[in-house]
Amino acid sequence: MEGPWSSTHVSLVLPLLVLLLLGPARQAAAQRCPQACICDNSRRHVACRHQNLTEVPDAIPELTQRLNLQGNLLKVLPAAAFQGLPHLTHLDLRHCQVELVAEGAFRGLGRLLLLNLASNHLRELPQEALDGLGSLRRLELEGNALEELRPGTFGALGALATLNLAHNALVYLPAMAFQGLLRVRWLRLSHNALSVLAPEALAGLPALRRLSLHHNELQALPGPALSQARGLARLELGHNPLTYAGEEDGLALPGLRELLLDGGALQALGPRAFAHCPRLHTLDLRGNQLDTLPPLQGPGQLRRLRLQGNPLWCGCQARPLLEWLARARVRSDGACRGPRRLRGEALDALRPWDLRCPGDAAQEEEEQEERAGSGPRAPPRDPPRGPGEDRAVAPCPRACVCAPESRHSSCEGCGLQAVPRGFPNDTLLLDLRRNHFPLVPRAAFPGLGHLVSLHLQHCGIAELEAGALAGLGRLIYLYLSDNQLAGLSAAALAGPRLGYLYLERNRFLQVPGAALRALPSLFSLHLQDNAVDRLAPGDLGGTRALRWLYLSGNRITEVPPGALGPARELEKLHLDRNQLREVPTGALEGLPALLELQLSGNPLRALHDGAFQPVSRSLQHLFLNSSGLEQISPGAFSGLGPGLQSLHLQKNQLRALPALPSLSQLELIDLSSNPFHCDCQLLPLHRWLTGLNLRVGATCATPPSARGQRVKAAAAVFEACPGWSSRKAKRTPASRSSTRKTSIKGRQRGADKVGKERGRL
Repeated sequence: MEGPWSSTHVSLVLPLLVLLLLGPARQAAAQRCPQACICDNSRRHVACRHQNLTEVPDAIPELTQRLNLQGNLLKVLPAAAFQGLPHLTHLDLRHCQVELVAEGAFRGLGRLLLLNLASNHLRELPQEALDGLGSLRRLELEGNALEELRPGTFGALGALATLNLAHNALVYLPAMAFQGLLRVRWLRLSHNALSVLAPEALAGLPALRRLSLHHNELQALPGPALSQARGLARLELGHNPLTYAGEEDGLALPGLRELLLDGGALQALGPRAFAHCPRLHTLDLRGNQLDTLPPLQGPGQLRRLRLQGNPLWCGCQARPLLEWLARARVRSDGACRGPRRLRGEALDALRPWDLRCPGDAAQEEEEQEERAGSGPRAPPRDPPRGPGEDRAVAPCPRACVCAPESRHSSCEGCGLQAVPRGFPNDTLLLDLRRNHFPLVPRAAFPGLGHLVSLHLQHCGIAELEAGALAGLGRLIYLYLSDNQLAGLSAAALAGPRLGYLYLERNRFLQVPGAALRALPSLFSLHLQDNAVDRLAPGDLGGTRALRWLYLSGNRITEVPPGALGPARELEKLHLDRNQLREVPTGALEGLPALLELQLSGNPLRALHDGAFQPVSRSLQHLFLNSSGLEQISPGAFSGLGPGLQSLHLQKNQLRALPALPSLSQLELIDLSSNPFHCDCQLLPLHRWLTGLNLRVGATCATPPSARGQRVKAAAAVFEACPGWSSRKAKRTPASRSSTRKTSIKGRQRGADKVGKERGRL
């Protein structure tokens, strides 16, 4: 017989004793909460937002599933920074000034589904920075300063479905940049500076269905690279400086359904440009420079062709296009620029017989004269020549590289002391960056009449002589950033019909108005980070085609009425990081098309009634963050209504803010990092925010009893206010519908429910 405490009994009882002894300790650990955080143990959520934390708190409950550290000062994420949180599924590290992610920083987070590192200061990602994230489904890296991607960086993310790399500083994608991302369906690379994609850059992405490459610097369609992603259904290439697309670009995407090429510089399209995209359904060519378009061969399923904003010429040469549109049953939009008798006519309202063809000699001569008088355009790229046709091609200068296939020539960083000569006559892009020639002499680029894009950044240029660009009649893009220019004359820019002029980080003390008057076709002007102190009437005279004006990071103290008047088509105005003490309301008069206004980083302090009234019907995006705002009058946003989509008021000194019920269609409003005083005067804002199904970021700073509580969820703070019990918080129809689905028992419980269901940040 065995004794009562045999080894068998001990082996069974000992684990139970351990559990009994450790149980209370583990339960206490699960319920602990760092002092600077808000813990919801029932939902396993922890929020430590905007607490100036310099490291990840070490007292976070082990069972936490969602951790929000947004708006802190972490700067460096060390190895195993989250090792005690194995149950984490969502991690928010936005706006944490993160500069370095150490290798293995996220090891131990095998259950993480969402990692948000947007709006930080990352310049690179070490090879093993993302190791241990085998379950990750979504990675947000938007708004950093990433300049390169190393092959293998994302190799451990086999479950990833969405990768967001928008708004970084990428200029090149190497081969196999995304190796290992076997399940990624959406890759976002928009708003970078990408000009080159290696042929194998997109290899190894079998599940990719959507690729966003808009707002980059692609000057030729990277067909071989794009064709690696054979499963693509939607390709976004808008707002790139593409001038031509043809079959020779090699685009072959058998599953492509939507192709966006809007807002570019397309001047010609080959008839077989999309011959190897047989399932293409929608082609967006809005806002280019196309005056004609051939019938497209190949995409037999095309049903939608968008042509708005192109200078379409509805003469005889457009008859084949109309016949094809009718025959192929393709719906199109767009309007005729000429001839005069058809100006403004909708393309889809015309029939082939409406277009006059040769036969009436007098009429034909009249239309030719009219077209010539409507203003010269940069001609399209010449079509490809056959193998037996000769090109007038000169040899390539020593130390430079000339690529005949793309017609790009580059002497970047070759130590040149003068502009070289002898480039091929058919060169489209010439890159002379990072050389040293303080003076660009007259006729510096002979024989380059086909040139479309000229790069002269970082060359120490202090002067462009009169006639420096002579003979460059087709030039559209001129890059003079990061030089020593303090002025430009009209004679220096005479010749080309520039569309894009880049003058960032030079020594301008004023806007070069005389030079701009020589550029009637200018579309985008970049003057960021100079020393301009005033925008005067007349500075923009003659820039009637200007759409984008970037004046960020100057010393502008005043924009008087009339200063912007000539640019009536302006869509983007960036005046952030200047010295404006008030909104230039008078200067906004006469800008009926303005969509985006950037005023962040100015010492505004207050917004007065009607500050944005002149642009209230068109404005969609308004940036007022980091402006020292202490007061906003009730009528400051009067006139702004359903058209406004985003409002940025973060990082100010606002203790109060009026409700803004007229802004009924907001998609984003950011009120974070403001010291709101949560008393009864803030009750209207609380009611309005409660009706928004948005993350707003507004938290109470005072009184001490309310510190850290979300304004839209702090019902207990406001329930003692007069009128609370007699008036229900006003809500949007969507929020009322949501409320009807919730059983509310009692006023306090109802307020808590609203805070929990719709007040999540």
